[in-house]
Amino acid sequence: MSVPTVLEKILVRKAEEIAARRAIVSLAELEQQVASAGAPRGFANALITQARLKQPAVIAEVKKASPSKGVIRENFLPGEIARSYQAGGATCLSVLTDVDFFQGSDAYLQEARAACNLPVIRKDFMIDPYQVVEARALGADCILLIVSALEDAQMAELADVAKRVGLDVLVEVHDGDELERALKTLDTPLVGVKNRNLHTFEGSLATT
Repeated sequence: MSVPTVLEKILVRKAEEIAARRAIVSLAELEQQVASAGAPRGFANALITQARLKQPAVIAEVKKASPSKGVIRENFLPGEIARSYQAGGATCLSVLTDVDFFQGSDAYLQEARAACNLPVIRKDFMIDPYQVVEARALGADCILLIVSALEDAQMAELADVAKRVGLDVLVEVHDGDELERALKTLDTPLVGVKNRNLHTFEGSLATT
């Protein structure tokens, strides 16, 4: 039997996490929270506006740790980091919410967004519509869809749910085949290139 890749391990754990979350807060409850949520800040529009003005469009990351680097920042204060990014000219924020592999938290997203006026993407391994609605309920303005973690039908379904609840979508690709899949499946102006192979967690700038 083959050894599971890093990504496969993450996705197995993510499915377990989602099941546990559903047992605490139902999808219907999340939908109610979304109905009373404030308007999204326009993640894609913020980036597109900067690009049209021929100005840098920077997505600044709020990230405590990673499987490859371990803890990146011991004194981790999401609100303070968000304010410093905004002061430094960032266009948007990316906040890691995966708990088990990146030491992220939903609370980090909420703290960061409350501390600034920037649009925020929930950076997590999105595999279930529940997470998309949850992201909007938490205050996210955009979600990340990782092509290497999803089948085409999953991508399309998650993107449809995102559109329904008012979220932008940033799709992440690692190679030409994934780019073709993304462009064929999704209608989004935001495509990111991932230099790290999520199966091996080896990175190379040559990918870009």
